[in-house]
Amino acid sequence: MSDAAVPTPEQLKQLEGSSGFIRAVGMTLAEVSGSRVVGHIDLGPQHHQPMGIVHGGVYCAAIESAASVGAYAAVMGDGRAAVGVHNSTNFLASMSEGRVEVVATPITQGRTQQLWQVDITRVEDGRLIATGQVRLQNITPR
Repeated sequence: MSDAAVPTPEQLKQLEGSSGFIRAVGMTLAEVSGSRVVGHIDLGPQHHQPMGIVHGGVYCAAIESAASVGAYAAVMGDGRAAVGVHNSTNFLASMSEGRVEVVATPITQGRTQQLWQVDITRVEDGRLIATGQVRLQNITPR
C-alpha cells in the first residue's frame, strides 16, 4: 500500500458523487490519499435529531466514510477494495449548526486489514466533537 494510489481530482469527485449516502450527509472531500483524508460538513437542521442537535449517526457516517475512502485509496492500485468491519465512535460535544472538519489517518495498514483514526472538529474553535476508529478488511472484489 502506498500513496501511489492517490485519486485524481476526477476520481475524487466520482468518490463523492458515487455515494448517495455521502451526499445525504453533506460531506465534501478536499484531500484523499491512502494516508490521509480531509473533508468537511456544513451542519444544520437537516442533520438534527428531535432534540435539535446533530444526530450522532451523522458523525458515525462521516467517520465510516472518511476511513473507507482512505482505506480504499490505499489498496485500489492493487485492484483491491476495503470494507468496514467495525466502527467505534465517541461523541464528545453537541452541535446544532456550523462547519466541522473530518480528518482520517491510518493507525496501521496491513496486508489484510487496516485501522483508521478519524477526528471531527468544529472549525470555528477547533473543539473535538467526535472521534472514532474504523477497522477495515482489504478484499479482492468478485
